[in-house]
Amino acid sequence: MPNIESAKKELRKSIKRNARNSNVEKNLKELIKKSRKAIEAKDGKAKDLVAKTMKALDKAAQKGIIKKNTRDRRKSRLHKKLNQK
Repeated sequence: MPNIESAKKELRKSIKRNARNSNVEKNLKELIKKSRKAIEAKDGKAKDLVAKTMKALDKAAQKGIIKKNTRDRRKSRLHKKLNQK
């Protein structure tokens, strides 16, 4: 445990950030899974789900939660699957 006040505050901040970032990553994974399942099932809602997923990926990359290349790769693979159906 930190002894200095600024170190204590930094620890509190990092715990909050970690919780927020892991929550965003969890939501991203869920959205990607739902999008893939909708595409596989040839669901009519697949296009809307993919659009929602793209927006979430862009926001996560903008906030620095995922890297930009990771965002681009995931978007590319999702679009590729959507266009194959």
